[in-house]
Amino acid sequence: MPSSRWLGVGHADTSGPDAGVRATDQALVGDDAKLLVVFASESHDLSAMVRQISARSGGVPLIGCTTAGEIATSGPGDAGVVVTALGGDGFSVATTVATGLSHDLRVAGAHAADCLGSIEDRAHRVLLLLTDGLAGDQQEIVRGAYGVLGAGVPIVGGCAGDELRMTRTSQLYGDRVLTDAVVAAAIGSDAPLGIGVRHGWRKVGEPMLVTRSGGNRVYTLDDRPALDVYLERLAAPAPARASQEELARLALTHPLGLGRRDGEEHVRFVGGGDFADRSLSCIADVPQGGLVWIMEGDAASMLEATDAACSDSLASFEGRSPLGMLAFDCIARRGVLGDDGIRKEIDRVALSAAGAPVAGFYTYGEIARTHGLSGFHNQTLVVLSIG
Repeated sequence: MPSSRWLGVGHADTSGPDAGVRATDQALVGDDAKLLVVFASESHDLSAMVRQISARSGGVPLIGCTTAGEIATSGPGDAGVVVTALGGDGFSVATTVATGLSHDLRVAGAHAADCLGSIEDRAHRVLLLLTDGLAGDQQEIVRGAYGVLGAGVPIVGGCAGDELRMTRTSQLYGDRVLTDAVVAAAIGSDAPLGIGVRHGWRKVGEPMLVTRSGGNRVYTLDDRPALDVYLERLAAPAPARASQEELARLALTHPLGLGRRDGEEHVRFVGGGDFADRSLSCIADVPQGGLVWIMEGDAASMLEATDAACSDSLASFEGRSPLGMLAFDCIARRGVLGDDGIRKEIDRVALSAAGAPVAGFYTYGEIARTHGLSGFHNQTLVVLSIG
């Protein structure tokens, strides 16, 4: 790669008042920075942090979000901040923000994608989206962006977290802290930008027909109350049949898999159930008339998926090492892997990066549209390799 192209990652593992500045200083390893991407715990004073980062960088365009945990080359962590900077003549970048996301997710996605028209014409392009995953059906954002970009530009990113409180997430844009928003960066590059998408879950038992659903709520499976079918299939213990907390704990390792024409299952996180109407609530839409399976996985299958996602993201690099990797990893996969497993996972990503820096965060949903219209995922690992 030309020497002017660079990517740096900085990591501060505490929420002290200068954490953002320290991470930024580590990330700015070259001149002519084009973009900063910030993943931070909500335990920080976010407004002060982004002002300090912007001042330190001289106003370099910044996007970012809060997390359910941060990822850096050194491994996973909590309560920290990770800053990625890229720059040099080999990149062209434009950023934008859409607020009021929940009012019209598709329009917001289209607005976010408009920034692609502001970058220079480069051989490789990608749209990076960081969204409020609590604002509604994230697939609508992807559909809106796709309507502007068409099939030729991939979309990648993730949904902000709030350390599993599931109440309010924040998106960062310049020196602003927002909620109910989507922030975007269009990146043009002279070298490849590769995306890998794998989840590590496998089907269990026979498929079920979604006989009634609406948006992200599933009312009946095989013409029976969806919650009843789900609990019966899993031989759920008594606490999960009466407690939202216990149901959520069970569902964390048993998502639904959506059958697709290409043979790949998209995963839907089961966020809870309604004990009155016996429905299931998922993080994204579950189409009526489709087939779904209960899925399961373990640490071994998750780590196999990690290796495969990294390999897929590097497929177009023809053996060359990347400048760096961004990982968008679902918090539910972290729950399956455990503390030891997530350290092994990030070690594997770092090994695939071959010495290049790694950054990322634990998400409430992942975005990766490389072909077709669908591009929102749950309980999945998405890797962006930057050449």
